[in-house]
Amino acid sequence: MTDAPPTRTVDGVAGVIRDARGRILLARRTEGRDLAGLWEFPGGKREPGETPEAALARELHEELGIEVELGAHVITVPQAYPHKRLRLDVRHITGWHGSARGREGQALAWVPPQKLASYSMPPADRPVVAALLRSPSYLVTPEPGDDDNRWLTLLDRALAAGVRCVQLRAPGTEPKRWSSLVARAMRRCRKAGAQVLLNSDFALAQEHGTGLHLRASQLTELTMRPVADGIPLAASCHTSEDLRAAEAIGCDFAVVGAIKPTPSHPGHPGIGWDAFARLREHVSLPLYAIGGLGPEDLPEARHHGAQGIAAIRGLWPA
Repeated sequence: MTDAPPTRTVDGVAGVIRDARGRILLARRTEGRDLAGLWEFPGGKREPGETPEAALARELHEELGIEVELGAHVITVPQAYPHKRLRLDVRHITGWHGSARGREGQALAWVPPQKLASYSMPPADRPVVAALLRSPSYLVTPEPGDDDNRWLTLLDRALAAGVRCVQLRAPGTEPKRWSSLVARAMRRCRKAGAQVLLNSDFALAQEHGTGLHLRASQLTELTMRPVADGIPLAASCHTSEDLRAAEAIGCDFAVVGAIKPTPSHPGHPGIGWDAFARLREHVSLPLYAIGGLGPEDLPEARHHGAQGIAAIRGLWPA
């Protein structure tokens, strides 16, 4: 079940503006506006007939007094608010001229990227932070088969190819063998600087010092965060209720799908990108899309509000 979005749709635009030190500009919403006092990426509304690019250049000139050079798309976030449905189109700003100042009375802050998450933001802006800071891909490991060393070699190749977030998952593997593989995989992931989460097993995750990835069925059993702050926590979600439960217990991100048909779910067509975007609207959690996806699907995923893609086959070396 998904919630019906409000009927009024507002097209918003925002820019990621960096200074020479790499800090990112945030603006504080002024009194009298919705969500007053919260910090956001600067921007505004797109007028009828305007392109997103023209709207963003105009808004940043009006709000900050700067002329900008637009860069690549970051993410488009669909977000439902009580009285409107927002689609926030966010772009990198590759260059700007002038002295940025709050021309509409808004406070400004230049924030180191690693501190962005500490600022209170509207729901639509939080996924932007994840898109800037988190890995765009989340590898879910396949079963190891009969050859542990071969499995570890392929994990090494995935890490060498740039994977920096890994879910260790092998539900059919004998527990003692799996515990040994987890320890060996952890050493490789740590050396590569990759974040690691273990699928569903609280005790094994604690034993090996990994994060925890919850099944959707486990969400109904929890009323609070099952791991300490600072330990990565994620969940697989299929409905808006799953996503709200994941958000309520403090998950750091969630995985939603399947988007497309997959060999592991024959006969199921996948929910498609429009359904993913409708689920995206009702939480501010960072989301990975999963199901028949690979790195080539990242631009489409970002246009529907995903911070990235999760995959087994699409990210595991052949």
